[in-house]
Formats: sequence, C-alpha cells, structure tokens
Amino acid sequence: MASMYGMAELERLNSDYIAAVQGSDVQRFKGLLSEDFLNSNPDGSLVDRAGFLAQIARPPGIRNLAASDVRIRVLGDVAGWGRYTDIWQCVAAHVTRG
Repeated sequence: MASMYGMAELERLNSDYIAAVQGSDVQRFKGLLSEDFLNSNPDGSLVDRAGFLAQIARPPGIRNLAASDVRIRVLGDVAGWGRYTDIWQCVAAHVTRG
C-alpha cells in the first residue's frame, strides 16, 4: 500500500511536531494525534493522548529543540523517523534522550 503522504508532507509533519513541542502547542497536537495515541516518556512512564496534551501544555524544560539526523522511511502507510517513531495520523511517539 502506498503512503497517503508524500515525503515533503512527512517532513513538514515532523517539523510541526517538533515546533509544537517547543511551543507547547496543544491545539496543533490535537490535530496531529489520534484518539488512541500513546507516548512513552524518557522516564519510562506511558501516557495516553489526554496525559500527553497535559504535558505539552506546560512549557518545555528545554530550549532550541531541534530534530537532527532525521531519516524518513516510508513503509507502506507507516513512516519511521530517526530516533523516534511517529505514525501519521500520529498513533504513537517514543523519544530517547542521549
């Protein structure tokens, strides 16, 4: 099955995701995340969509957040990203801090 998004759109979605984290943009995430979205936090805890939106509403503890070495792979209708994975419409996210 072909991806419903072109590469440029996937790159834009990834940039939107990062900008929404940095800007505590709950409204943007409401448009990006599916109703059954799950996020695993760096401390190992797992939060659902509501919990993630509550986290995002608080100002981030980091500045100048940027995604580097982003690699987009289209696997049917699933796209894999660098060191975290977002599936659009975003169903899950995992972030590992080095």
